[in-house]
Amino acid sequence: MPPFNLTSLTPATFILGGIPGMEKSHIWISIPFCSMYLVALLGNGVVLFVIRTERSLHQPMYLFLSMLAIADLMLSTTTVPKMLALFWFSVGEISFGACLTQMFFLHFSFSAESVILLAMAFDRFVAICYPLRYTAVLTQSAVVKTGLVALVRSFCIIFPCIFLLKRLPFCGHNVIPHTYCEHMGVARLACADISINIFYGLAVPFAAIVVDFVLIVVSYVLILLALFRLPFRTARHKAFNTCGSHVCVILFFYIPAFFTVLTHRFGQEIPHHVHILLANLYVLIPPLLNPVVYGVRTKQIRKKVVKVFIYLQRHLLQE
Repeated sequence: MPPFNLTSLTPATFILGGIPGMEKSHIWISIPFCSMYLVALLGNGVVLFVIRTERSLHQPMYLFLSMLAIADLMLSTTTVPKMLALFWFSVGEISFGACLTQMFFLHFSFSAESVILLAMAFDRFVAICYPLRYTAVLTQSAVVKTGLVALVRSFCIIFPCIFLLKRLPFCGHNVIPHTYCEHMGVARLACADISINIFYGLAVPFAAIVVDFVLIVVSYVLILLALFRLPFRTARHKAFNTCGSHVCVILFFYIPAFFTVLTHRFGQEIPHHVHILLANLYVLIPPLLNPVVYGVRTKQIRKKVVKVFIYLQRHLLQE
């Protein structure tokens, strides 16, 4: 008897089901989602443009911010266009390869963003606790290496998920009750033991994110201790302001992430459509708010953005 070929049970396409129980409201839900996505594209694009064109912003903190903007654009663009196609045109079909690609870049950008936030915390730690050594520690080479570490670590953590999914048989089950492909959402369709997927998909990436978060907390504890030792109130206030934007971004990123993971693990009583809505908002809210926070709270970026808009307004009036 010939051996059973599991690859024959790999579906050619998956079907994204959208938000279960809210299919009739997809059009209305798409309006704020589309608006948030467009604002996120504009905001992160402006941040990248300002940092690229303003030589005074070619500093480690702003280079990390540009990396964060790229990660935000990847996070939202990986998921939202397909989500809107599903909401507007009921185009839920996605090939197996495209689904795995979307899953990879979704989790990859999430992991990379966590590393970038850790690097930004380290940047603030050195700037406040060891200001005289700042230029020696955070050189351009160090910033580039940090970006490479974010890429390599994220790739090494997420790439095995592709093989963990490709080995599974699906027995004709191809409807994903979600608006995009993510690791466990695809794995649950398999007609085989997914214990390895559950362990790896939860333990390894989550552990990496938790380590990043703990190191960020340690950095800010040390920063606070250093701030309270500053003799002048004005210097302390200025240092607090430089950290305020980063703290807001950290909260936007980690609180929804931990809430989503914990509710999936322990919040079985929460309706499934609430989980899906939260997951959709998670790929939109950080990319939407991060450039707003830095644009409003960072004087250099705010002044440059105002100059750009004044220039564009004059140019349009002249025409």
